[in-house]
Amino acid sequence: MVRTLRTGEVARQAGVNVETLRFYERRGILPEPPRRASGYREYPPETVDLIRFVKRAQELGFSLAEVQDLLAFRGARRQPPRKVRRLVKAKLSEIDHKIRDLESMRSALGDLLCACEQRASSQLCPIIESLSNCPQCGAEMDGAAGL
Repeated sequence: MVRTLRTGEVARQAGVNVETLRFYERRGILPEPPRRASGYREYPPETVDLIRFVKRAQELGFSLAEVQDLLAFRGARRQPPRKVRRLVKAKLSEIDHKIRDLESMRSALGDLLCACEQRASSQLCPIIESLSNCPQCGAEMDGAAGL
């Protein structure tokens, strides 16, 4: 007889909370397990590995929809490496785009900080002044109304 695990055991071994398991069940990532007569869920031991797979994929930036695709590839008898590579290449491209955006934000904030540190004490703070202007619309925002 195969030993089954209860919800708390699965969550503890996988390093997640019980609500995560329920969420994954609602999303269709985990199949709803059978229940004992007492109402407790009975998970097969491989559920722990499945959850660890999902969490690791999420740590690498994959969305739950993408994780479901990866799980489908994981369960296929013949691995579809082209599809997996395509998914990973798309994720790398997305990450590269985010890095460029973050570097641009970092540069802009660094410039603002430098301008702030070099200003005369009687001048308006360049950081506040910059945040008050709307470069997309070419207008200055009016106090809190622009927030």
